[in-house]
Amino acid sequence: MSADKLDVYRSKRDAARTPEPVPAPGPLPEGNDDTFVIQEHHARRLHWDLRLERDGVLASWAIPKGIPLNPKPNHLAVHTEDHPLEYATFEGEIAKGEYGGGLMLIWDRGTYETEKWTDREVKVVMRGSRFSGRYVLFQTDGKNWMIHRMDPPPETGLPPAADLRPMLPEERKRLPRDQEAYGFEFDLGGTRALAAIENGQVRFSGTDGPMPALDDHPGLGGLGKTLGGLPAVLDGQIVEVGGTPIYMISDVLRLNIGDLLDRVYQDRRRTLDHLDLRGPHWQTTPWFPGDGKAVLKVAKERGLPAALAKRLDSPYLPGTRSPYWMRVPAGD
Repeated sequence: MSADKLDVYRSKRDAARTPEPVPAPGPLPEGNDDTFVIQEHHARRLHWDLRLERDGVLASWAIPKGIPLNPKPNHLAVHTEDHPLEYATFEGEIAKGEYGGGLMLIWDRGTYETEKWTDREVKVVMRGSRFSGRYVLFQTDGKNWMIHRMDPPPETGLPPAADLRPMLPEERKRLPRDQEAYGFEFDLGGTRALAAIENGQVRFSGTDGPMPALDDHPGLGGLGKTLGGLPAVLDGQIVEVGGTPIYMISDVLRLNIGDLLDRVYQDRRRTLDHLDLRGPHWQTTPWFPGDGKAVLKVAKERGLPAALAKRLDSPYLPGTRSPYWMRVPAGD
């Protein structure tokens, strides 16, 4: 047995190359064994990490499909190395090529109560800012673990995906003065549409509600299978390119169990970029932090209708025309 619970953690990381906390060997801190964190980890494959404070470290599990909100399914939970307590507040970009390389964002954190803790079974009640629930983690044959929700599914209070409407920009004649506070995109002049993805199916809705079936755009139906079964709500524009409909994706409103409306635009865009959504009839649009003049210039040169300016700290406000977002016509 390792003399230090963090030996394995340290052996996988170079403190000079990762922004992650890498504490020096020594006595472990004493806590209350009641902190949990769920982190959205855009590593080689998107997954969620559940960490529970226990005996001076964070016991950790990687959960590919996220924390189940429904008691019907059991989700795989891969038991990983213990992490330092400082990891409970960590967000950042782990460099490519390093262990766990990719974007790490906190999805939720809070406190928990222990009902049972053995080498093969952990029962806890978690209470966070975004969700709460009673869960059991249990070891199956071999090294695999599973996670199961033990209480009824919560009332999320979230509107159904089909009821969401796109957030809209205000019309402006000029770019904002403080361009460093904005991310800039191209207005491609297509049909604004939200894509609700669930169970491999995709349904589009626009500013006026649900859009017609995909009979006119059959290729867009394949978008429903791009996230490996994870539900999501995306925002974008359907544009015609050489007579072919392409869904140009510019935002993500929900992902798996996570509602992202209150996450700032900059972090939503980073999450969207890491999803790497590219296909024959869809792709992620580029965005350019702080570079509005260049975006507007290119929009004029390419005959695009406008540039969009979106504050980096902007939440997503469905169905609202907000000054957080601006549309600046490209002109002649």
